[in-house]
Amino acid sequence: MSVQVYGIPNCGTCKKALTWLQNNQIDYEFINTKENPPTREQIENWVKSLGSAVMRNTSGQSYRALGEQKKTWTEQQWIDAFILDAMLLKRPLFVKDGKAVLTGFKNETLVREKLE
Repeated sequence: MSVQVYGIPNCGTCKKALTWLQNNQIDYEFINTKENPPTREQIENWVKSLGSAVMRNTSGQSYRALGEQKKTWTEQQWIDAFILDAMLLKRPLFVKDGKAVLTGFKNETLVREKLE
């Protein structure tokens, strides 16, 4: 099993998720999206798996700065936006065996189900 966790090191939610993964002996690779932004192909595949709505970091400054037009954007417009600014991606984003399975870290049971 291969698990990648996409996020940024100073994100509190990412820190909680990484601690939980370590405490539960789940092997993972952490990818800092600021230093290593995801490719168009990765983002397109993630949107196919999850949809753009759950991938949006709606509490971030980048999201708020987009203005009202974001409410009418298509999936393709969201893909383009995610490519231009990885801070728009909800963190952490979990990828298992190459497929995006979950964003965020609120429900430990759900994380366990998605990663097992």
